[in-house]
Amino acid sequence: MQENKQTFYHILPNGLKIVHRLTDSPVAFVGVMVGAGTRDEQPEENGMAHYIEHCVFKGTTHHSARAIIHAIEGIGGEINAYTTKEETTFYAATLCEHVQRTLHLIAEMLLEPTFKKEETDKERMVILDEIESYNDQPSELIYDDFENLVFSGSSLALPILGTKKTLRHISSKPEFARNWMRTHYTPDRMVVFCQGNLRPDRIFRLAEREFGSLQVPSVSPLAFPSPSPSPSPKVALESPSNRRSTDGQPTVNPDVSTISERERTFRRRTHQTHVMIGQRAYPLGHERQLPLYLLNNILGGGSLNSRLNLSMRETHGLVYQVESTYTPLSDTGYWATYFACEPEHTEQCMTVFRHELERLQDHPLSETNLRNALRQLRGQMAIAAQNQENSALAMAKSMLYFSGAPTWQETYQKIAQTTSEQLLQISREILSVDNLLTLRYE
Repeated sequence: MQENKQTFYHILPNGLKIVHRLTDSPVAFVGVMVGAGTRDEQPEENGMAHYIEHCVFKGTTHHSARAIIHAIEGIGGEINAYTTKEETTFYAATLCEHVQRTLHLIAEMLLEPTFKKEETDKERMVILDEIESYNDQPSELIYDDFENLVFSGSSLALPILGTKKTLRHISSKPEFARNWMRTHYTPDRMVVFCQGNLRPDRIFRLAEREFGSLQVPSVSPLAFPSPSPSPSPKVALESPSNRRSTDGQPTVNPDVSTISERERTFRRRTHQTHVMIGQRAYPLGHERQLPLYLLNNILGGGSLNSRLNLSMRETHGLVYQVESTYTPLSDTGYWATYFACEPEHTEQCMTVFRHELERLQDHPLSETNLRNALRQLRGQMAIAAQNQENSALAMAKSMLYFSGAPTWQETYQKIAQTTSEQLLQISREILSVDNLLTLRYE
């Protein structure tokens, strides 16, 4: 057992990882993160990871759907789950005194789901409604379509929710979901995590009791290849691990027109023009991951004094919302900027956007500006760490990929070593307008 300040680690003989962060809070966040998501799906089973996330709540060998809800909500807790391209996570917030009951229920959901057809049929309708709702929100849907563009030819291009057609297929037989879980919900790809005022050895014992008998399959999933090179990236991609191969291409939307290999326009008849611009970027663990995180925060992070917000909104009044995001994945990643504006302002927005990118590529940050950017980021990270839910989930993800979970202070100390010259090099590599992909909704 290793100890890192107030964070404790343990790995079971079957490979399952456990991380616990000791706090003074009477509320615990406890759950399981599984390293399986959309990228592990074949095209015909697209949406499977998200479908399973929904359906394990619909009944186990010992609890009905209503009983699952009452078991946690009835003691004042909250149970939740979510699916990403690479992970599916099940967790709950509860008083520390109820952690044993909570973890047992989550384990039962993952190890003994029944997939009764009358229940899963209802849940399929819920997901279909979720898809329709998502299609009505261009500011969210554009992220899916942009990932389709930047990761074209890879299962990373597939939408997390799946499609109507694939949902009909994967929900037609319960063995489809059971077999998928047997293949991907393996102990070597799972992390049990907890954050709260509980003894670490107790959490380790509880996790071993619930998951210690899980066996690693004799045949592992095939290694999943990195996405094939896109038209733009100069960024080297890391080698993948524990990923399954896939065949076929994502379905292309018939309402899309290709202006060039780098630009696409979707005719969605939205009131505003929605634009997303970006390209591939560094994966998790890359030596430039944290400096790019800082650079992105300077350019278009969540603060009102980001360069894009000050120029596009405050100075010119062209947009209501503009933000840039950096999403690192296990073996690749992408950086992108999103904004929405009146159609007649689109080209002016593009000009201002390019100007801000060129400023970062042509002029290194002064010592004062870099110091101010680091000070701002430090405050943001400290405030974000006060959100116990997000802190626990970030800890679990770090444990999943790196077998350790640094505190925000430790992460910040690494970011603080960033130099202006490094930021200049990264901006020329990632933010170069000649390499960017562009997607528009008009």
